[in-house]
Amino acid sequence: MQNLPNILTLLRIAVIPLFVGAFYLGGTLAAWVAFGLFVTAAVTDYFDGMLARKLGVTSPFGACLDPIADKLLVFAALFMLVGSQPQLLIPAVIIAFREVLISGMREYLAKAGVDLKVTGLAKWKTTVQMTAISAVILSGGFSDAATAGGLLTLGVVLMWVAVILTVLTGVDYVRKALPHLRWSSSTPD
Repeated sequence: MQNLPNILTLLRIAVIPLFVGAFYLGGTLAAWVAFGLFVTAAVTDYFDGMLARKLGVTSPFGACLDPIADKLLVFAALFMLVGSQPQLLIPAVIIAFREVLISGMREYLAKAGVDLKVTGLAKWKTTVQMTAISAVILSGGFSDAATAGGLLTLGVVLMWVAVILTVLTGVDYVRKALPHLRWSSSTPD
């Protein structure tokens, strides 16, 4: 049980190639498989952290790997979706920019002994991102144009909501990080 949270995180990473492969097979069945794999991977994000806290088995390995697994999953999904849904390019770029910026800041601050905690709004951002991506993926699972179009529209709208949350949480993290950032150093990095 002590390794279960880390196993879930590693499984989330391992499912990414399967998810990408299913997405590129095309067709309604492949869309359903890709959707199932993506949702399964997204759900493990919730459970790995919850189990680690509940079981008291948090670890530096898990703390490092969990956000990496999240970003790999989201980036893989966004890059694939942009290929088939070009209207998602701007949201994908904004989301990717924020994720890389905040991850870099977190790493820098961790070296300085500052822990930039995940906020409740950032958890909502992740939930909205995952839901938006899921809706867009699932839109390919229906041959009925009205259902597919409705899911795609829902996914695009939710993606823009995710962008708003992405920007808000990014600004909040930068604001919290600024007092801890050093703009000059007597020694090179």
